[in-house]
Amino acid sequence: MHLRHSSRLRAVFTHAAVALACAAGAMSAAHAAFPERPLKLVVPFPPGGGTDLIARQMADGLSKDLGQTVVVENRPGGGTIIGSDNVAKSDPDGYTLLMATFAHAVNPSIHKSLPYATNDAFVPVGMIGQSPNVLVVSPKSPFNSVQDMVAYAKKNPGKLTFGSYGNGTSAHLAGEMFKSMAGVDILHVPYRGAGPAINDLIGGQIDMIFSTAASVSGHIKQGNMKALAVTTQQRAPAFPNVPTVAESGVPGYFVDSWYGIFVAKGTPAPIRDRLNVAMQAAVKRPAFQKNVESEGLVISAGSPEALGKYVATEETRWRKIVQDAGITDAP
Repeated sequence: MHLRHSSRLRAVFTHAAVALACAAGAMSAAHAAFPERPLKLVVPFPPGGGTDLIARQMADGLSKDLGQTVVVENRPGGGTIIGSDNVAKSDPDGYTLLMATFAHAVNPSIHKSLPYATNDAFVPVGMIGQSPNVLVVSPKSPFNSVQDMVAYAKKNPGKLTFGSYGNGTSAHLAGEMFKSMAGVDILHVPYRGAGPAINDLIGGQIDMIFSTAASVSGHIKQGNMKALAVTTQQRAPAFPNVPTVAESGVPGYFVDSWYGIFVAKGTPAPIRDRLNVAMQAAVKRPAFQKNVESEGLVISAGSPEALGKYVATEETRWRKIVQDAGITDAP
């Protein structure tokens, strides 16, 4: 009886081991086959802005490495919340990607209620790169330096306006930090994306934008805007003759914009890692580098873990700034 019982147990364990091995093999095969259909890269801004430009270059590079079409889908609004929510609620299978920006790390501090819990809704794929914001004005503006602007703003509180691409975007927070550190009162005017804000700046409806470099570099080169300063700690390679805000009379000031890719939490690690490999290959393509570096982007692609740590650090840094400035989700 004892021998028969032992034999039965061995048979049960053997069948279980075989079943597990088969399941693991099936899962591995599924991951190895990824992707088997087109992917979607969600951009939480309208077409035509800097994030959209970088996303389309990235989608092209990803398509070449993955062997599947990567479609860019613009879902603007809510300071990137609408597009982010779409990805948060997508199937965690790696086929829906989020083009995340500065707002991804700041929204949890600004908005009392989000339709998703940021740190529980997404997992990082990897950083694409970082770039300065650029303080730009209309070519007809009387201001030719930060000092000119600050002097006027202090004599005329509340009369100047700065546009942004929505509450919580880098253009918004860069302006709020400038107000706080320069000691000036400038009215914030939020837009749904770069396009309408830039149109209003050129048309004279607003006075300035602390814009992402990719959104305005072409306009600066064409003479449609004047660049007064960059927001980074050092001068930007794409704008070597433009001073930093800090060296223009606001010491200690700096803001970095960044671009990275996230997917829904629960996406299997092998799929996330495959996407990271494709992203790393995309940023090394000469066409990608030529098209984005001229727009001010400094490529710094890395691992999923590196992006996760960077965003966590940004969340902590901006939480204090948002609290100190009393910034909320009210316009």
